[in-house]
Amino acid sequence: MLTLVLLASFFTQQTASAAGSAPPAIAAQGFADSRGGLKAPALPATGPQALGPEMRGDIFMARKMYREAAEMYKQMDPSSAITWNKVGIAYHQMLDLDAAKRYYERAAKINPKYPEAVNNLGTIHYAKKNYRRAVSSYRRALRLTPDSASILSNLGTAYFARKSYDEAFKAYQQALALDPEVFEHRGAAGVMLQERTVEERAKFHFYLAKTYAKSGNSERALMYLRKALEEGFKERDRMNDDPSFAAMRELPEFQELLQYKPKVL
Repeated sequence: MLTLVLLASFFTQQTASAAGSAPPAIAAQGFADSRGGLKAPALPATGPQALGPEMRGDIFMARKMYREAAEMYKQMDPSSAITWNKVGIAYHQMLDLDAAKRYYERAAKINPKYPEAVNNLGTIHYAKKNYRRAVSSYRRALRLTPDSASILSNLGTAYFARKSYDEAFKAYQQALALDPEVFEHRGAAGVMLQERTVEERAKFHFYLAKTYAKSGNSERALMYLRKALEEGFKERDRMNDDPSFAAMRELPEFQELLQYKPKVL
């Protein structure tokens, strides 16, 4: 499931991004986000025969017909990095990581400055648990598009997987500063962590709570602290000692959490 979450809502700015403008929310995304997402575009009045291969492929993606989408995309311009990136995404959704990797590499070879393809390679490395290479790919993608909240979030998650918690926290803070909804609309706190142990999920949610607390969003900080405790977070002293929570310590809800003894999930 991890790879699918890193693949949410990507098509809206693909062509513009390859031409040099800002990339979409995340490069290695599928066609729908974790909350239902995009629907298939309506067919024009002239009928399906008027559609080009890219639009047909997009419709197949929206309908989760990924193999058909890949075949449609292969009929696009073979000299375009967008073509092979989209083919890669279709295979990624089919969980054929090796095929997806080949097409992402092909896209990146055609256009080495295409951040979507570079980021997508990072998601492949992450899915294969090669976190060092994932970090390297995400950092390279950020050199091409430094203001991408979603790639920063990916980088933070790769750092977290390597247990580089301070680096992860910094990346999460940068991502949240760029997009206050980055963790919410990508479903990061839910599906991305399914391959981790409960203990790792608890620590991840604690660091998300720190990130939100540092940004002044106490409501979400409290929500993720509660999640961390429900998943067995054992370092309760850090809730009192961590300076990120300094502004929240007098809140009644925070004091309640300090006494909260949930049944661990």
